Amino acid sequence: MPAAKPDPVMPRPSLVDCAPVSFGLFALSRELHGYGAELLLKLGLHPGQELILMQLFDRDGQTQAEIQQAVGLDHSTVSRSIRRMEDAGLLVRAPAQHDRRAVIVSLADDGEALRQPLAELWASLDRLATDTLRRTEGAGFLATVAELERTYAAARRG
Repeated sequence: MPAAKPDPVMPRPSLVDCAPVSFGLFALSRELHGYGAELLLKLGLHPGQELILMQLFDRDGQTQAEIQQAVGLDHSTVSRSIRRMEDAGLLVRAPAQHDRRAVIVSLADDGEALRQPLAELWASLDRLATDTLRRTEGAGFLATVAELERTYAAARRG
């Protein structure tokens, strides 16, 4: 008798019997996002705020518009997140010298202090993934995931 397959975490509705790969990726994404959100909350961050911090870790002192474009979120979401992060002491905002309508966002000391904890958070998520891939012989998986990301992004734009 063949070994029984483990039940997926998210039950598969019969409607998606025709789309097991897409629904599987959807379910995986939800689990990754949910677990990542739990880890972020332990650092005092809400999902999406880490993306803003990581952009500033790479290049501090960006305009709010540059950050918005880099993280791919709408203006109001980025504006609200930056305001909350400033209130929490993670960021500082100042008018741009070149354009008083533009706002320059920079890391505060408390924001910079999250660099290592965020690196550790991403490393722990990656360890879970790579350990699982090793156990399941996931050769080529990263290339496939990257190609899927490009394919879905192109479909969204097209």
